[in-house]
Amino acid sequence: MTVLLSTVLDGLALGAVYALVALGFVIVFKASGVLDFAHGSLLLLGGYLVAVLHASLGFAAALAAAVLATAAVAGAVDRLLLRRVARDPHAATVQTIVTIGVDIVLLTDLSRRIGGDLLSLGDPWRDSVSRIGPVPVADSRLAAVAVSAAVIGAVFALFRFTAWGLSLRAAAEDPEAAALQGIRTARVRTLAWCLAGALAAVAAVFLAAFPAPGLDSGTGQIALKAFPAAILGGLTSPPGALAGSLLIGLTEALAAGYQSELHVLGDGFADVAPYAVMVLVLLIRPAGLFAAKGAARV
Repeated sequence: MTVLLSTVLDGLALGAVYALVALGFVIVFKASGVLDFAHGSLLLLGGYLVAVLHASLGFAAALAAAVLATAAVAGAVDRLLLRRVARDPHAATVQTIVTIGVDIVLLTDLSRRIGGDLLSLGDPWRDSVSRIGPVPVADSRLAAVAVSAAVIGAVFALFRFTAWGLSLRAAAEDPEAAALQGIRTARVRTLAWCLAGALAAVAAVFLAAFPAPGLDSGTGQIALKAFPAAILGGLTSPPGALAGSLLIGLTEALAAGYQSELHVLGDGFADVAPYAVMVLVLLIRPAGLFAAKGAARV
């Protein structure tokens, strides 16, 4: 029972981090109709900046700087690259392909800088462990749940109670009507990309924290496990991204924790389990668990 509880807690913590990444996918898709395949490399950029700045600035200041810088890069990708093909008849498809190119460029440069090293992000939790009853839990996992809950709550409040959130929802529903009502859809879109980049930078800290060994050039690829979470929830549903992320996190943790019992499925089944769950769910609900009626799918 202790093993099960520990595995479930790990899964919830992992799902909370995936939710930050999946929410970024959903925000960008709602704002621009683009699947952002550069999201993993933006996450890696945020983590790398924390790793190189924390020694001189301290962890909190380094994280703040990384969040702002990653948000600025994400916004620049939209404003300087994607806007140039916005009038193309197949703009969303072309822009999605552009994000693949951005991902390759960023990942190549960051991989060259990181090399084969494992970078510490200087987080204050390090390898400390607390106990919840009989279950040992890494402090970084508890921090991941608390920080993710606070950030996601703030994002949902942003959607619900701010003019930008209202503009985003209006533009996602009908861009032309929103523009006719005076909403500056281009600005709304760029701010959405900035927010997604900021969320990715925060997620990087917890993906590289203990019990992970640190940040390496493959950390950005881990973020792509949040992509099935966004698909499961429906790419237009922020609550769906949250629910899908928790499902994916629990699936991955349980598959890893009970790998010996699942050996018939292969030694690396935990790595593909999120995608297996995505396929199974989409066979039953092709539009995702929480997609609105009539939502466009890619």
